[in-house]
Amino acid sequence: MSTLAHTMMTAARSADSGLAAPGELDRYPYAETPAADRVGPPSWDGADHSELGRVGRRTAGSRGRGLHGQLVQQLGQMIVSGDLGADRPLVPEEIGQRFEVSRTVVRESLRVLEAKGLVSARPNVGTRVRPVSDWNLLDPDIIEWRAFGPQRDDQRRELTELRWTIEPLAARLAAGHGREEVQQRLADMVEIMGHALGQGDGLTFSRADSEFHALLIQVAGNRMLEHLSGIVSAALQVSGGPVTGCDRPSEASLAHHGRIVDALASGDGGAAESAMRQLLTVHPEVERVVPAPREH
Repeated sequence: MSTLAHTMMTAARSADSGLAAPGELDRYPYAETPAADRVGPPSWDGADHSELGRVGRRTAGSRGRGLHGQLVQQLGQMIVSGDLGADRPLVPEEIGQRFEVSRTVVRESLRVLEAKGLVSARPNVGTRVRPVSDWNLLDPDIIEWRAFGPQRDDQRRELTELRWTIEPLAARLAAGHGREEVQQRLADMVEIMGHALGQGDGLTFSRADSEFHALLIQVAGNRMLEHLSGIVSAALQVSGGPVTGCDRPSEASLAHHGRIVDALASGDGGAAESAMRQLLTVHPEVERVVPAPREH
């Protein structure tokens, strides 16, 4: 096994154990504030409180680094799930009291959500939840929140369709950029996936797979496609079912990745594109083999 493969597998096992990395702030449960201590009428009556006080999945833009990241995730999940509907006012003082965090934490968290298009802040109006049409649906955090919420089926389908648009083209373009160090890195990822498959290490397989696809897009020579590499990585992490050949470790998936590497090494863009399309084919037990046009 290569040194790179050993390092990735060791790191994956450490992450999977649930142990916090050195210096990482761990989970912060937000205790319920006694009703008698609340100031003014509560503004959360329409929200589902079953998830409040429990830290959710850590996401790309707010990986749980302290209270700020936790609050971004909590509020983001509530907005995306519909618990906090469009045009819902968000009063910083009430949020701070509800989650027992400072005004500074609330203010910074709302700024992050505003950058994602989830809320807007205007003078004399305050901060309100924005409609879905205003959200940055390509934001990795929003992708994950949708994938684990009521919109999971739509998110899964949309991500699959987007990957079918992006990745075959990226594979074809990447064949024209024969940089040896990139070829070696892609081959390393396939090697890591092979070792992980043999040891039943799904986490390492998934991480190597994600890096493979992100790297492939980054070397396609198209800067606009390159900006979409994070979306593909998010799609691989949150697809939530057997949508494509990447969604679970298998010999077939490994073989398709190997064919892509071979096609890139030989500069055969058509073969690279074809191998990618085969990799993105839905598993046989799923109804659709490729994303089909939807009826409107």
